[in-house]
Amino acid sequence: MNRIALFAIAFAALLATPLLLRWSDSPRTQIVAKIGAATPMREVVILTPSNEQIRIEFGQAFSAWHQNKYGEPAEVVWSTPGGAVEIRRMLVSTWESRLAQNIPVGGDADLIFGGGSYEFDTLKKEVTVTVGAGADAKKYSATILEPVQLPESVVMGCYGVAEIAGQNLYDPKGYWYGVALSTFGIVMNLDVLDTLHVEPLKSWSDLADPRLFGWVSLVNPSQSGSVLSAFESISQRVGWRDSIDILRRAGANARGFAASGSRVPIDVASGDAAAGVAIDFYARFQIQSMVDAAMHAGRQGSEPKVIFTAPAGQSSVDPDPIGMLRNPPHKETAIRFMEFCLSKDAQRLWQLRAGAPGGPRRFELRRMPVMRSLYTQELPQFIDQVDPIAIATAPMFDNPSMRAFTPLLFQTMAMDTHTQLRAAWKAILSHPAYPKNNFGVVRASDVADTQLKSWLEKFDALPMVATPHGYVELADINQLKKLRDGWFKGEWKDQGLWPEQGAPVDTLRQKFLPFFKENYQWIVDQAAQQKSA
Repeated sequence: MNRIALFAIAFAALLATPLLLRWSDSPRTQIVAKIGAATPMREVVILTPSNEQIRIEFGQAFSAWHQNKYGEPAEVVWSTPGGAVEIRRMLVSTWESRLAQNIPVGGDADLIFGGGSYEFDTLKKEVTVTVGAGADAKKYSATILEPVQLPESVVMGCYGVAEIAGQNLYDPKGYWYGVALSTFGIVMNLDVLDTLHVEPLKSWSDLADPRLFGWVSLVNPSQSGSVLSAFESISQRVGWRDSIDILRRAGANARGFAASGSRVPIDVASGDAAAGVAIDFYARFQIQSMVDAAMHAGRQGSEPKVIFTAPAGQSSVDPDPIGMLRNPPHKETAIRFMEFCLSKDAQRLWQLRAGAPGGPRRFELRRMPVMRSLYTQELPQFIDQVDPIAIATAPMFDNPSMRAFTPLLFQTMAMDTHTQLRAAWKAILSHPAYPKNNFGVVRASDVADTQLKSWLEKFDALPMVATPHGYVELADINQLKKLRDGWFKGEWKDQGLWPEQGAPVDTLRQKFLPFFKENYQWIVDQAAQQKSA
């Protein structure tokens, strides 16, 4: 049995699980107890990376909204195969398997709820499979998402405008609609920072502070879509080259690299890290957990030691969308759930306190609504007095190719070479000429000492990348699209740049790793020679 078929079977099993195992406090259980098991129940099956609190509150609220508006009960059946990236990969594999067999795609679930706009923009692109070869070859294609045109009154009543700071709030063709807003920033532990004599971080470059050596928590951007979007947000606002300098130093300060974006706030809250890059709702969820724990321990009103900030002028706002899967089995109810998500009844759930009129019943969700009117009319009732619309800044360097190279570059320059990177960084910080009162990014151009300048040049160097016509600089943002199209989109697959049966990214990784290791080790060796002289 091939890999694609195995993914398809696993996906079907995951979808079947919530159909068999339902919560004891689900709307179906409560309603059936009152009106009898023979009563038909409308339902909608939703894939989501969202946490249990969101699933419970939105499931119960939709059931009540549907009963009130349509006079009949409805239930949400949730399926949680993993994070947004895992869900996307599983859907692509399932679509490929069915297309290869020339059988209809979809039909297992209705909606995807949650994940960044990048994931949904990817899901609206066609998945294409070629069956056969030569003259007998046939291509089969289908998008994973199916466009839905919601009533204009619903759309404009929620958004007011179509975009914020250059970011679409919904897809113009109806493939997805944003239901919440996310910002990217820094979560930090004030107690740990105070111990390190570090002021609260205000900009991305503060992650390069030498005093944070060993105290930064980061995540592998190859495994977390939210963290990759955060890194991309930095590149879009400070520039490609400057963002690499920041991320390299943050990586040198890192205690380690987690696989999930939710891990960073946990590390910071526990005091294992002083600060880290996070998406706002992971940070606020952890802060809320600490508030709840303090209340249960009788410490109401105590000041939180963990805070989250989005660097002013360097932050983006990304919608967290909902979209319909192709050939949904419960299309009418699915469209109703989409309309519910854009209603004031749903939007208030994100920020009002549990038990407040119009708020969630049990759990405070600590996410930012997408409905613009709530910020002008109800902001004083929000738990978090934050207006992400005011925070958002348009990208100054809007180059999609930066995102394509970020995971590979970060992994090779910071993760796979972490031992050498930390040793080189420590040597640089120990150099007598290093400016001790500069807590931001210090580059070769900022120092006069010849030796230290050469160390920083080695430290910040980036590899050259092969093309059919010679080598080009990875540091040059103007070359990124050509490199992405050639290496990652296969335009140079017949140019002998990587093995015929190999993966281009593996070849690049094999070339990048020794480059970074040798440069870092050169600095370490130079420092050892200086010490022994």
